[in-house]
Amino acid sequence: MNTGRKLTLALAGIAAIGLVAGTAAAEKKYGPGVTDTNIKLGNTNPYSGPAAAYGTIGKAITAYFKKVNKEGGVNGRMIEFISLDDGYSPPKTKEQTRKLVEQEDVLLIFQGLGTPTNSAIHNYMNKKKVPQLFVATGATKWGDPENYPWTMGWQPSYQTEGKLFGAYILENVKDPKIGILFQNDDYGKDYVTGLKAKLGDKAATMIVAEESYEVTDPTINSQIIKLKSSGANVFFNVSTPKFAAQAIKKVRELNWDPLFLNNSVSNTVGSVYKPAGLENSKGIISLQYYMDPTSPETQETEAYKKWKAWMTEYNPDGDLLSSFNVFGYLAAQTMVQVLEQAGDNLTRENIMKEAANLNMEMDMLLPGVTIETSPTDFYPIEKMMPVQFDGERLVSIGEVVSAD
Repeated sequence: MNTGRKLTLALAGIAAIGLVAGTAAAEKKYGPGVTDTNIKLGNTNPYSGPAAAYGTIGKAITAYFKKVNKEGGVNGRMIEFISLDDGYSPPKTKEQTRKLVEQEDVLLIFQGLGTPTNSAIHNYMNKKKVPQLFVATGATKWGDPENYPWTMGWQPSYQTEGKLFGAYILENVKDPKIGILFQNDDYGKDYVTGLKAKLGDKAATMIVAEESYEVTDPTINSQIIKLKSSGANVFFNVSTPKFAAQAIKKVRELNWDPLFLNNSVSNTVGSVYKPAGLENSKGIISLQYYMDPTSPETQETEAYKKWKAWMTEYNPDGDLLSSFNVFGYLAAQTMVQVLEQAGDNLTRENIMKEAANLNMEMDMLLPGVTIETSPTDFYPIEKMMPVQFDGERLVSIGEVVSAD
């Protein structure tokens, strides 16, 4: 009798365990590109073409995911990162993105680089309801959850940065006459919009010249000559690394000595100031939200030591002077956090839900800079600090501030 009762209880227990296991299995929800062992992510990056310097970021992200996989993956799943070259060409970006979404069947597109290139797929991604996450460009339109709920930026918006540059000019320059060089697309125009918004009614008299360039232009020398001729004593450079290096060289060649403000897109010692000439780059002011890997102060921190150890093991060919390797490191960590929060609910819908629910501090972000999002705030980073290049490294010349 007792034996029978024990057997009945044992069978009931086994059934209960099976029910729990079945329930747990049923709770797993997967979108395209996800299995019990893998998560497939897609990316486009300019490994060739006029913005090839940014290829460093794609390589850094790949290296960080290698680290994650070696340590067991995300909730036991390996990240399969498929990064394709688009040459910074919008038509090529369309082609490569369609391949990733429709042939490779990726869960999402992560850190696609460039404003014109991401603009080319913006509607497509939202129509297909595929996450276009942590876009590697600060265009303001990446933070529009009401109209584009499947797209989110990562870095500070260009308009925010433009406002911060405007505040710097108003506080530090007497009788400013501003000359602007900008890329003729949403990226360049966003910076100019932010600057003008901060200057307000004074913008019309303070800005004495505006010169644009196309991504396909071989040089921007003629634009720099015109800007100098305008009598500007402030030069606001809104260009990608290749053109930023050209601008620095040409400004010095012309013996023009304006207050040189350089957008954060090209604020890197290894990829811009070194090619342009360290002495030529001395005195340039920019804005920053993560630690400068060339700074002795940064190099004494535990955050840097941890980053350098990662570089040494997983990205040994990477340049320790390039801030793009810091950028990729931080962006990849953000993506991993979203995947970790998603747990076993790895649907595209839940990925966006978790991306809009972040509150993070990370190694190599400047103290006071955090990553915060909400269902109505798709701008993860909104604070920056003014820095100046002293010929060797970037030196802080102010506090971390927000555009507000």
